[in-house]
Amino acid sequence: MERPYILHMLTPKAWMSPFDVNMAADAGYQTIVPYCGIGLGDVAGLTQDAIFSRGPKGVTRTGLFIGGRDALQAQDMLDAARQAMVPPFVVSVMADPSGAYTTAAALVACVEAQLKKHHGQALAGQRVVLLGGTGPVGRVAAVLAAQEGAEVLISSHQGQTRAQGAADEMNQRFGTRIQGVSGSDLAAVQASLQGAGIVMGVAAAGVQVLPAAARDACPSLCVAADINAVPPEGIAGVGVMDNGQPLAGTRAVGIGALAIGNVKYQVQHRLLKRMCSAGQAVNLSFPEAFQLAREVLAEGA
Repeated sequence: MERPYILHMLTPKAWMSPFDVNMAADAGYQTIVPYCGIGLGDVAGLTQDAIFSRGPKGVTRTGLFIGGRDALQAQDMLDAARQAMVPPFVVSVMADPSGAYTTAAALVACVEAQLKKHHGQALAGQRVVLLGGTGPVGRVAAVLAAQEGAEVLISSHQGQTRAQGAADEMNQRFGTRIQGVSGSDLAAVQASLQGAGIVMGVAAAGVQVLPAAARDACPSLCVAADINAVPPEGIAGVGVMDNGQPLAGTRAVGIGALAIGNVKYQVQHRLLKRMCSAGQAVNLSFPEAFQLAREVLAEGA
């Protein structure tokens, strides 16, 4: 009798995301067990309980998924799980807190593809502004863009101090040079966009971070991407279905939440299937998600 595919899902939150549970089931996991309220110190023990109970062959059908909300905490938990492995008892581990890793990967990959398609340019050397960028998606997208050679600014409506604090945390962890800027009012947003080629709306749902007046005051803008699917639109003029549509009054094109979400969905599904069917342990975080997002987009080019 074949052993079932088991996924142990760890989260610091009071509940595991139903979205992630559904995705795991659709990827082929037969037994899915959530562990809620998990701290960093719990990860090693849970990992070793999972690996030693199935034997070297059984571990190939066992996985760990790390959720939560905090982008850095999830990375710490992933690292703790990896360090707790005792070869040959090694299982696959994937982190995607609140879908932030796969969403950020899809966002940056979509921007990169449209920038190349419509303007013949790469991310390297671009000035990228992430409005509402102190959340998990904004932070991870900032790191990915910075690693591709862009000049990246995280903006916060709470001001420059809050934004710079988030930037410093990511810089310290990933060796990037992200900057924090104020987005506390319209004047601050307009100032941050001077010379920007790319703007990403990554704020909370239902919050407009870039009105038309501020958008139109940025003649250098090439791509505007928005992950907000709840009215009002996060970036004025970018519809949720847009996927490279011209942005009225500018030379930019827009990318909407559902276009980004379609790529995010495919990336998460394929990563979970990779864990389930790889035959050997894999470790999956946002760099792997970004590479896969690029592949998904290339397939549809």
